[in-house]
Amino acid sequence: MDGVNDYDYLFKILLIGDSGVGKSCVLLRFTKIKTIDLNGKQTKLQIWDTAGQERFQTITRNYYKGAQGIFLVYDVSERDTFDNIQNWVDEVKNNTEKAVTMLLIGNKCDLVNKRQVSTEEGEQLAQNLKMCFLETSAKDNTNIAKCFQVMAGEIEIKLSTDENEIDNKKIISVTEGKKIKKRKIC
Repeated sequence: MDGVNDYDYLFKILLIGDSGVGKSCVLLRFTKIKTIDLNGKQTKLQIWDTAGQERFQTITRNYYKGAQGIFLVYDVSERDTFDNIQNWVDEVKNNTEKAVTMLLIGNKCDLVNKRQVSTEEGEQLAQNLKMCFLETSAKDNTNIAKCFQVMAGEIEIKLSTDENEIDNKKIISVTEGKKIKKRKIC
């Protein structure tokens, strides 16, 4: 590979959720791995964080443009952040032109004594929303790499359904209305 095109796929992945849930910490923990191997293909993950914009409700439609994957992140020790997930799902649907892969993340699972949202509640919400679910801890690196690997795998599944070539990189184009297979919690 020539350095400029040193990957087979490029996936834009967003981290969204209430302020303070640990989105930036998840991103910082993962930045060591920018390109991953996905079934023998070098896959570059371009990961975007809201950088606090959600506090001021200034996330624009441009932020969502071109995204193939979105992590919906809540803090297991803050019930309100979990209760707001449906609002974030609605935000995604209102600001994206096509179906994107969404994965529910319950962050800060290391805060066992402060937990306000059970693992089962997270699993149930993910099942209702027809998406994968993982609990993570950026502090102790629990499931951080795994959530990005799962996301890339889910995007690849959609890629095999409908694929376009743009700028010599494979970018996903998923049309609305396709049936989503029921999937087990990741």
